Amino acid sequence: MTGELVLAGLLADARMLAVFGLTGRPVTLAGRLEGGGRAGIGRDGWPRLTAGQGTVPAVRVRPNAALDRYAAVMGLAPQDRPDGPILGLGAGGAEGAPQADLAAAIARHVLALPADRPADEIAGRLPAIGIWAASELRGAQTPPSGGDLVGRRGPEDVEILRRDEPFSGFLSVQVSHLRHRTHAGGMTPVLRREALILGDAVVVLPWDPLRDRVLLIEQFRMAPLLRRDPQPWLLETVAGRVDAGETVEDAARREAREEANLTLARLFPAMHHYPSPGVLGEYLYLYVGIADLPDGIEGVHGLESEAEDIRGHLVPRAELTRMAMTGQVTNGPLAMLALWLDMRQGVLRTELGLG
Repeated sequence: MTGELVLAGLLADARMLAVFGLTGRPVTLAGRLEGGGRAGIGRDGWPRLTAGQGTVPAVRVRPNAALDRYAAVMGLAPQDRPDGPILGLGAGGAEGAPQADLAAAIARHVLALPADRPADEIAGRLPAIGIWAASELRGAQTPPSGGDLVGRRGPEDVEILRRDEPFSGFLSVQVSHLRHRTHAGGMTPVLRREALILGDAVVVLPWDPLRDRVLLIEQFRMAPLLRRDPQPWLLETVAGRVDAGETVEDAARREAREEANLTLARLFPAMHHYPSPGVLGEYLYLYVGIADLPDGIEGVHGLESEAEDIRGHLVPRAELTRMAMTGQVTNGPLAMLALWLDMRQGVLRTELGLG
């Protein structure tokens, strides 16, 4: 893009301008913005400018390569208006204000990718990029683990020299070259560390405290097959990625609907954790969800668009505890939730007024 542009909506936010390395002159546009709640999260999330009372703050800038690259990935093109060409407008999309912190994090990831990677290819990975960007924002707010036992560290204790992404698909592989502070106080030599990037996920065990039973699901899993496990159909519980722009609790309720056709009345947080922090870029939020689980509710569910084939099983809570203790549950988060619920079910009943 050449010549001056007017950036509207999310693109005029100072956080986005900082990502692009742009400064500009504030201007106002007549009318109002509609939609745009998912601007910067996906290609279809940008607001529309409609005539009417009021004005919209905007910024007049001279575009640079970073803005051009971002616009190509997001499928944005200037719209000719009386005020000149305006960038940052679309068809409307979800209502609400844009999530500027998340959008800026996504933009940083997009612009950090190799310049020769096609814009449409990057656009196809925006859901995965958004999941990881949102995970980073939540990660930055995670209370430090270890209590007083583990000493606090600062940004100066890890030096990232280079990062590469040799593979990207449903997950990505990130290769980092870094040095970090040692327990003796010095720095390590340059280390190469690889990690699988997946992002945050939510795991929820539906429990009916009146009938004292839980709903488990059964589905095929690739990793046990690769390990030559004779039973790659695992007993698990409801789980899935936390999409960009949604809360962890909303993701839990959405996954319960998609995978088990359940409505959760209440969520109790259990033990959130990193399942394999040496190599897996994933953080799991574990919950017990209160649900009505009558006979015949099991069914077969899952999203057809994701080829999910998920069968439900009703199991007495005490039986799930026995299965976990005797090694019949090989899914780690389910085993953890089974034992947590066994220990906490009395406390939960009291909180629910069932004690």
